[in-house]
Amino acid sequence: MTDTPLDNPAANAEPSLQDPPLGVRISRKIQSSWKSVVVFLPYAWLLVFFLLPFVIVAKISVAEALIASPPFSSFLEWTDEGILTIRLVVENFLYIFEDDLYVTTYLNSVKISTISTILCLLIGYPIAYGIVRSPPTTKNLLLFMIILPFWTSFLLRVYAWMGLLSDQGTINNLLIDIGLIETPIRMLYTEFAVYVGIVYTYLPFMVLPLYANMEKLDNTLNEAAADLGAKPTSIFFTITLPLTFPGIVAGGLLVFIPATGEFVIPDLLGGGNVLMIGRLLYNEFHANHDWPVAAAVAIALLILLVAPMMVYQHYQAKQAEAR
Repeated sequence: MTDTPLDNPAANAEPSLQDPPLGVRISRKIQSSWKSVVVFLPYAWLLVFFLLPFVIVAKISVAEALIASPPFSSFLEWTDEGILTIRLVVENFLYIFEDDLYVTTYLNSVKISTISTILCLLIGYPIAYGIVRSPPTTKNLLLFMIILPFWTSFLLRVYAWMGLLSDQGTINNLLIDIGLIETPIRMLYTEFAVYVGIVYTYLPFMVLPLYANMEKLDNTLNEAAADLGAKPTSIFFTITLPLTFPGIVAGGLLVFIPATGEFVIPDLLGGGNVLMIGRLLYNEFHANHDWPVAAAVAIALLILLVAPMMVYQHYQAKQAEAR
């Protein structure tokens, strides 16, 4: 008796397809999970260039200063009995809160950065509003002028302000020539010069987020309010200003955070007379060679800056849930 094709499954089976090459399989896998890859890349960047350095600085902040290389004690130590121990020194954080120098410097940095942020807002808000209301060709030109300073070296621009604000600089010479003053006004190496430098440097960081936010506003809301008899000031404070609040917050954070830790502007324009956290960190690292205290100062500064942002994000999330 012979097997028919129906009785023999092997005869009906089709020949198996050959597996694709390894490169093709990897390419298909990446294509199927491209979203995960795109999300992974920025997280990997933050892990390598933010979280890892932060962990290293945090480890140094709980170490003990030594006259050695590196100038701090090890985080893990072996005892004479061969037991691995963790050495933590919290006195560095207690020291920066007990010393009036660090507390005063922190408060002075927050004061300067807060006032600078308010000045940038007062100057940048009308500029952003004017750019939004301008014709398309003029709008592009004005945006180009806002971005143009980024094409010049930051250090070169600070040195230019030193020449403008010095006793024999352009501003004093101009005021003397037109007869407004007889002797030069002391502007350089003062807190005023620091404010000028910070506001000039970080003003674009306030204007651009405000412009991006104002560009999305619906002008028909203002027109409807005007048709109902609202005055321009009422329209601004009840419609325009609340709708641009996200841009104000974004610009404020972009100015306040880097201004708090600014080093170059207070050092060059303030001449060491205006002490801020950036200068204090430099002194601890390079002059005193006290890396643990400097690391503790940096960690405290980071907490000082991150905590308000977390509170604001929590408040924003609560508002979004309420809507």
